Amino acid sequence: MTKRPNKTSTSGGRVDLRRLRRVTEREIRATSPPELADWPSGFWDDAVVVQPVGKLAISVRIDEDVLAWFRAQGPRYQSRMNAVLRSFMTEHQRKAKGKTNT
Repeated sequence: MTKRPNKTSTSGGRVDLRRLRRVTEREIRATSPPELADWPSGFWDDAVVVQPVGKLAISVRIDEDVLAWFRAQGPRYQSRMNAVLRSFMTEHQRKAKGKTNT
C-alpha cells in the first residue's frame, strides 16, 4: 500500500494550492514577520517572475575548512555555496561584457 502525501505538507515541494488560495490578506499580515510590516504598499508592483535555473547533481571536492564553514551557517548550506558561485560567475560575466563594449 502506498502512502498518500499529506495535502498540507510542504515536504517535497508540494503545497495545497486550494488552501493557499483561501488565505486572506488579514491572515497573511497576522502571520508575517514584523520586519515586513513597514514595506510600502507598492513594493511588489515592478516585481518580475524569475524562473529558477535547473539544478544538476555533481560530485565536487571542497576544502574541509570551506565546507565546515558553510555547514556551520545552518541549513541550506549547499544553496548558499551555489549563490556564492553564481555571484562570482555573474560578476565575471559583467566585467567581460564591459570589456567587449569599450
